Amino acid sequence: MNRSILTVPVRKVEGDSPAPFPAPIQDLLAVEEPLEIRLGDKSISITMRTPGNDFELAAGFLFTEGILHHAAEIGEIGWSPASHANGGQNQRQLGNSVTVLLNPGVEVDLERLERHFYTTSSCGVCGKASIEAVAMQGCPMLPRHAPVVQSSVIHGMPGTVRRAQPVFERTGGLHAAALFSPDGTLQLLREDVGRHNAVDKLIGAEMLGERTPLSNHVMFVSSRASFELVQKALMAGIPILAAVGAPSSLAVETAQRFNLTLLGFVRDSRFNIYSGASRIQ
Repeated sequence: MNRSILTVPVRKVEGDSPAPFPAPIQDLLAVEEPLEIRLGDKSISITMRTPGNDFELAAGFLFTEGILHHAAEIGEIGWSPASHANGGQNQRQLGNSVTVLLNPGVEVDLERLERHFYTTSSCGVCGKASIEAVAMQGCPMLPRHAPVVQSSVIHGMPGTVRRAQPVFERTGGLHAAALFSPDGTLQLLREDVGRHNAVDKLIGAEMLGERTPLSNHVMFVSSRASFELVQKALMAGIPILAAVGAPSSLAVETAQRFNLTLLGFVRDSRFNIYSGASRIQ
């Protein structure tokens, strides 16, 4: 299995210290490597991720993109055969290609697989079309007033997540996605170099455990809140999304459309409510 942390030699420079610089010391980096996600014999996506929880990442990606809906649709998730893995046998041994096999009788819209990448921030699809695409995926309208969460619970989430991030503590280079109960109890946490991958790992774990929809949970992300993360939260039925950073305009518009509570700048005992204030007390 691939490592999530790599050591590299660095030379530390402080202030205006002239060369020659101090002797190298070992520093820790979060690993970033490609993962190919396959659905049967079809390659669906290649994402740059931190190795670990790769089966959850594959399941979560297919679930949050509306391609799969239930764990029962999945027959098996495993490392891709050598003939399917990028780079042949060595790539397979590195664990950089995952294949999801469906149960007999389960069908997916293969044409949708060609179209589902509208969620990336760099795409040229307009905001209205993006929101309508989320609606067409069968994303439910969330109930307006449940669950109710105290402001003090939200304030405590950044510290709880930071203390629970094993790789970030050593490298400082990873995003986290965490699932909380309404009383502030940490249920699950996943880390990744990509914020969307961390969310897919988190939701994928819950989907494989047959615990979706997550209608009585809060998701906290140690990043900004993009449209992409709002979409993934909605697909999982998560009613409250709290982010350390700022939301995008499209994230706010989408949250308002589907009754998602969206919180931004959750840090230093403060936060902004951009949508769904009735769930926060």
